[in-house]
Amino acid sequence: MSKRILVVDDDVAVRESLAQVLAMENYEPLLAADARQAMDILRTEAPDLVLLDITMPGKNGWDLFEKMEKLYPLVPVIIITAKPNQQGRATGYGADALMEKPLDLPLLLSTIEQFLAETPAQRIARLTNPKFVTPRLGHEYAH
Repeated sequence: MSKRILVVDDDVAVRESLAQVLAMENYEPLLAADARQAMDILRTEAPDLVLLDITMPGKNGWDLFEKMEKLYPLVPVIIITAKPNQQGRATGYGADALMEKPLDLPLLLSTIEQFLAETPAQRIARLTNPKFVTPRLGHEYAH
């Protein structure tokens, strides 16, 4: 069964482009334009990973991220943003990864592959380790 990846972005062109790339890599893309749609999909479709834009109308991506971390802590989340200098905020929120638009697709795909290769036990160990290195954020930090 192919892994399911939820793409949450209010920009239809970004959603559709990422859906095409993910489908070509044999992932099953699930698409949401806003936080409400994303939560509905999380409840009903159980994605294996989320690509989350942080700048959306209504509830922003950071608010959605906080809610997702509480309800679905084992689902890796890669924050995607066109806003520069968000690494500090991503670190503070506990994001698994942050990538700036325009996206480096080979890096995005390798990061997705890395997260999807983790077992739930490995993810828990990584998230509960008081100090871990996350190469996608570029430095070591206390969790």
